[in-house]
Amino acid sequence: MKPAYWIARSQVINPDEYFEYVKRAGPASREFGAEILSRGGRFEILEGTLQFQRFVLVKYPSFDAAMDFYHSQAYREAAAFRLGGAGINELVIVEGEDSG
Repeated sequence: MKPAYWIARSQVINPDEYFEYVKRAGPASREFGAEILSRGGRFEILEGTLQFQRFVLVKYPSFDAAMDFYHSQAYREAAAFRLGGAGINELVIVEGEDSG
């Protein structure tokens, strides 16, 4: 089975509301086999513009697991905090290479 990666680039507008999103989405993602690889650490833009200041990389056991989490009730409830104006996101789920 090929893993999948959830790649998010975010611009935080309302830190308090955005934190509510993070506080709920992170733990809920683990129920779908997620492994958070990077979240909000040091970064440097090598090409492109500085539109986003927060980057998240999460590994899922499969593309379907990542999509199931995205469409889950738990994620939709968490995302409501962000979608209410707390931040702007770009989100991509990409299938990785088989580790075998």
